[in-house]
Amino acid sequence: MATGMKRQAQLERTTKETRVSVTLNLDGTGRHAIRTGLGFLDHMLVQLAVHGLFDLDLEAQGDLHVDPHHTVEDVALTLGRALDQALGDRKGLVRMGHAYVPMDEALARVVVDLSGRPYAVFWARWHTPYVGGLPTSLVEHFFRSLATTARMNLHAAVLYGRDDHHQAEALFKALARALHQATRLDPRRLNTVPSSKGTL
Repeated sequence: MATGMKRQAQLERTTKETRVSVTLNLDGTGRHAIRTGLGFLDHMLVQLAVHGLFDLDLEAQGDLHVDPHHTVEDVALTLGRALDQALGDRKGLVRMGHAYVPMDEALARVVVDLSGRPYAVFWARWHTPYVGGLPTSLVEHFFRSLATTARMNLHAAVLYGRDDHHQAEALFKALARALHQATRLDPRRLNTVPSSKGTL
């Protein structure tokens, strides 16, 4: 990947249930404009942009009169596709990243490998069915959907905690920091794929 290449993506996903548009710049400053109709999801995506130093414009309109499931899923799927597209041929990537993030009494760990192979492992024990109006079960669904279309290995865990807001926010901040690390370019291998096989 040439050093001057822009690592950006702009795309839209439209179904009978949702319409999601995403503009992503991997080499940004954390600038963001996010509107999903779900305040807590907006808050989590702001963490992803700010702590990952990604510029992110994301707008979603979904059938929230049904429930938040379709909107959360399609936001994750579209954001994952944007990440995959912005990574291009994945040459020069650091490729792997990890982060531990505390938030008060909660501690989360996220490990990623931008391997081109989608897989997700997720572990969290929630204490309430909702946080900020978002079903806590959809946090895992967001991470799994993101991993699928971003074509990455994603292992996420809340190691301990009592407050579900803190647990979710620690997870998204850890995801941001792990992705920031993994998406960086290593100047020693800008023109090679980071794999002993020569391909991802």
